Amino acid sequence: MQGTVDGFSYGLVTPVAAFVMACLGGALGLRCTTRSLRHRDTFKAGWLALGATSIGSGIWTMHFIAMMGFSVDQAPISYDRPITFASLGVAILMVGIGIFIVGYRGATPLTLVTGGTITGLGIATMHYLGMAGMRLQGTIGYDTLTVALSVVIAVVAATTALWAAVSVHGFLASLGASLVMGLAVSGMHYTAMAAVNVQVHGMGDAAGSGDTATSLLLPMLIGPAVFLLLAAVVVMFDPLLVMGDPDWQRPTAHGPHRPGVPAPRRAPAYGEPANWSARRPPARAGRGAGGGRKNAGRGAHRSQEW
Repeated sequence: MQGTVDGFSYGLVTPVAAFVMACLGGALGLRCTTRSLRHRDTFKAGWLALGATSIGSGIWTMHFIAMMGFSVDQAPISYDRPITFASLGVAILMVGIGIFIVGYRGATPLTLVTGGTITGLGIATMHYLGMAGMRLQGTIGYDTLTVALSVVIAVVAATTALWAAVSVHGFLASLGASLVMGLAVSGMHYTAMAAVNVQVHGMGDAAGSGDTATSLLLPMLIGPAVFLLLAAVVVMFDPLLVMGDPDWQRPTAHGPHRPGVPAPRRAPAYGEPANWSARRPPARAGRGAGGGRKNAGRGAHRSQEW
């Protein structure tokens, strides 16, 4: 028997809450990735790992908040906890691979496509692995073309997010990028859910018994949600993430930076390798050599006058 599927049992509450969590995870992940690229210190790997965990946790939390609103009238739904948490691990792992590729190899077209593809496939794998953890008296089927479209959306969204992480540096610009990312990830989720059809086994007389999806999912969401809040606190207390580069690191009209102060570092732009600064020749080498030859010539001329 064909089951009656409803993806909005609580109206707009679950889609809006899911969108907010996706945006929060995306914003934290983008800012942490930007922090690691612009300021290459000993904590680079830590910032990349924090960014990957934030994005993965945000996407996973978004998915299962949205799944609270998913119901089948003729069958109660439960979730397998090991598979559900395994989907969280897959999301963090594959998002981390994509972010570390861009973080250490640079923002070249090849690394962006490679990292975006791996990250997008990780998002799609997380979604369908989480769906595989659903337990109900029926069989879940999918429309192949709609599933393929959801995977394409995930890959495009992930590639765009990685590009934004290395190209968007301002706070407001990063906020806008996180909103776009949250919209893309939510769109991927609901596109994938549009591919779902359920064949119910039996008469569904137990539809009103057992735990609800909300009572099962809500305790599992507490941990990732608390992590995102703690990550937000870490970001808020890092002045380089909130305020950007201090004034003394910014270029002035009198030169690129003040004497005795290290020049600011920036993220490699689109098409540049990760070690772009090591390949640039010294800015003052030619001028110093020319100045030396010029002064030497003046000294020789004066010695001839004497």
